[in-house]
Amino acid sequence: MILSKYFKRFASVVMIFFLCFAPATTCAEIVDRIVAVVNNDIISLLEFEEVFAPYSEKVRSLGYASEEEKNALAKVREDILNQIIDQKLTDQESRRAGIAVNEKEIDAATERVKKSNFYTDEELKEALAREGLTLEDYRSRMKDQIVRSKLVNLEIKSKIVITKEDVKAYYEEHKQDYQGGKKYHLRNILMEIPSYSQESEQLEIKNKMEELLAKLKKGQSFEKLAAQYSRSSSAAKGGDLGMFTADVLSPELQEALKTMKAREFTPVMKTDAGWQIFFVEEIIETGGKSLEEASPEIEEKLFNEIVNKKFRSWLEELRKRSYIKVIEN
Repeated sequence: MILSKYFKRFASVVMIFFLCFAPATTCAEIVDRIVAVVNNDIISLLEFEEVFAPYSEKVRSLGYASEEEKNALAKVREDILNQIIDQKLTDQESRRAGIAVNEKEIDAATERVKKSNFYTDEELKEALAREGLTLEDYRSRMKDQIVRSKLVNLEIKSKIVITKEDVKAYYEEHKQDYQGGKKYHLRNILMEIPSYSQESEQLEIKNKMEELLAKLKKGQSFEKLAAQYSRSSSAAKGGDLGMFTADVLSPELQEALKTMKAREFTPVMKTDAGWQIFFVEEIIETGGKSLEEASPEIEEKLFNEIVNKKFRSWLEELRKRSYIKVIEN
């Protein structure tokens, strides 16, 4: 397909930039290519690969057959590219709206993350390093998140109204959620079992988990071991999974929790996700909530659901009126 004159000139300038300023290595290494054009912005291959690489490695580690792996990578590639395009569009709208973020706002957001995860400055840097990030990278991403949050407030949140009737209807439909009972604040350490792995490989992974269990029994911090060894998405948060009622957990974990107290951990358990150790951070006995008591929580839940739905609709409209061109290989 023939590109517009503007895009040809733009693409030429980009290529000249890479030729002039990239390190003097081989030609294939010097010339970055354009993956997509989003209005007046581009998505380069380097930018795309920086986001895609960790997900690509994850897929390749799952032991798929060749064709399954190819299809999975294609799906992940498409999803990641769409996410970056959405980010470009929201960034453009943020600039158009004159939204700015100062260093104090980034400092405050970073402090909230440290506080919620019980991190010192050094522990935060270590957690970021395990994700391949520097503190400067993290602050840059935090800035982008704050800008987008402000844009959502401007474009969407300010236009949403939740009525008392909405709250009452939700309460009546979900009464079982407000009847009280026990809630468990859980953490986990996970080591995945690759598909099609041999029994010896599974045993090797289990033995590694047993070694971690021995460290826990000697008093080592569950949070620190989870952050260092767990392959769960919650590892950076010390394995923090959040609060759960027993009925949403697996039968095996429900059974284990029956005799457990706060600050205790399970033995190594084989689950659908892999070998796991669970830690009970705390157990909360909750009483039932009246409509009045539950209203603030319900209002926030409904508000967030509507925000997410309207944000997707807003993005779809934004895409329709934008110039988006994906450059195939």
